[in-house]
Amino acid sequence: MSTLDAKTRGRTAPGRLRALDAFLFRFEPTLLSRVDGPWARAVFVDVGFGEHPWTTLESAEAFRALHPELVVIGVELDDARALAAQAHAGPRTYFRQGGFALPLSPEEPARLVRAMNLLRQGPVERVAEVHHALSRFLLPSGLLVEGSSDPEGSVLTAHLLRRSDSAPESPPAREALLFHTDFRQGFAPLLFRDWLPRDLRRRVRPGEPIHAFFMSWVDAWKQARDAGHSAPADAFRESVSRLCHQVDGVSTDSWLLDSGYLLWRPPTGVAS
Repeated sequence: MSTLDAKTRGRTAPGRLRALDAFLFRFEPTLLSRVDGPWARAVFVDVGFGEHPWTTLESAEAFRALHPELVVIGVELDDARALAAQAHAGPRTYFRQGGFALPLSPEEPARLVRAMNLLRQGPVERVAEVHHALSRFLLPSGLLVEGSSDPEGSVLTAHLLRRSDSAPESPPAREALLFHTDFRQGFAPLLFRDWLPRDLRRRVRPGEPIHAFFMSWVDAWKQARDAGHSAPADAFRESVSRLCHQVDGVSTDSWLLDSGYLLWRPPTGVAS
């Protein structure tokens, strides 16, 4: 068992990942609903659901509005938790014991693998290896979502990693970073720093691309506040609208901005 697999995590509150569900529902409908060829058997995997499988069950309900026959598999390292979750199993909803080497069969390709709040304490040198392991069952163009959120789901960041169509044996491409806040903690860009994915959290320092990104966002936020946008949601929207002129790949989709999301898709991918 790896170091990253060895530590059992704490509780996961209901609703913690609903914002992530809403983003995926809106921006990945084809991924969630495809049924051509091997996609007819493709599953959604929620890795590390915690003491109770609330996040797995909430995602199943959300995504089945797009794909009623979607198979959902919750995975948990702790034997007792995996066993207890069986009480919530149902048609097309399964719970299994397992770690980053996902307990899937060759007949269960994955369309989406979500691994939130699992890598916060592990060695940063292992993150790329874990990303590769978690993406092993993804179909080409399938998505791995890995990141962190606070316990209530008020602040969230995540890598969006895509398995290549042309080179499916390669590590997943670091396609984008997603940030979300519901403004319960107010808003300032550096609110997200402590909730960055594990491999970026300690790299917010001069000379690193993620540091340059945050400094540009802080500058845009200060400009927004100086222009009278003081309410957290208003300051967020205006700061992102200004940031897109300084940083390539920042989305200005109205739904994202109105709902507290920043999607950053750098032209050359998120630097590792």
